[in-house]
Amino acid sequence: MKLIHFWFCPASDRAHLALGYKRVPYDLVVPDYDEDALFFELGIARRAPVVCWPDGRIETDPVTLFAELDRRYAQPSLLEPLPAAQWQAVLDWRTRVADLLDRLHAPVKPAYRGIGDDGGHLAAYKASVHARWGMSVEELANDRYAAFAQLDRMTRFRELGGFLQAHRFYAGVPSAADILMTADLFPLQLLDGVTLPIDLMYYFERVQEACGVDLRAGLLAG
Repeated sequence: MKLIHFWFCPASDRAHLALGYKRVPYDLVVPDYDEDALFFELGIARRAPVVCWPDGRIETDPVTLFAELDRRYAQPSLLEPLPAAQWQAVLDWRTRVADLLDRLHAPVKPAYRGIGDDGGHLAAYKASVHARWGMSVEELANDRYAAFAQLDRMTRFRELGGFLQAHRFYAGVPSAADILMTADLFPLQLLDGVTLPIDLMYYFERVQEACGVDLRAGLLAG
């Protein structure tokens, strides 16, 4: 099995954490930011994550991946601990905050290997950011407070942190919900002047420990 992974991609981190929690052996493949040949061979657009199963099938949706991992490797289950309504609530939240998270992730991605360690890749990334938002990476960084405040109103970080401190994990034991939330929220710690509740910081550590994955591994300063 192979996982094609970008260090700066929260969706890749979902797959990385999920495979780690399952203790499934795999090869980690980290292409260049502008790699095309590998994805051309797979017949897909350049994206991550991509899970290449031993039977030749590929999976590119990190949410669908949870169910497929449970089908192929039943225990420990990623979805079984989650009541369907709880899982749907997490997915609905992720849909609502998707644009905000992308906006907040954009200024911190240069802190990761694959973008910030190569001048050409960094320039290409900055151009893609400006094309999407009409703002530079630096302007998005300066706008972080308003975007984070809006995300906080939609997520209620303090209440979420208190709940997770009391229950340790979203469903009491590690599940797909913890992997999704940790992958998406962990990078927010890199925003200057933005502080997540300490309960959430401890929660990120518990999820990483349960999965045997260190999300700091891709950081240039890490």
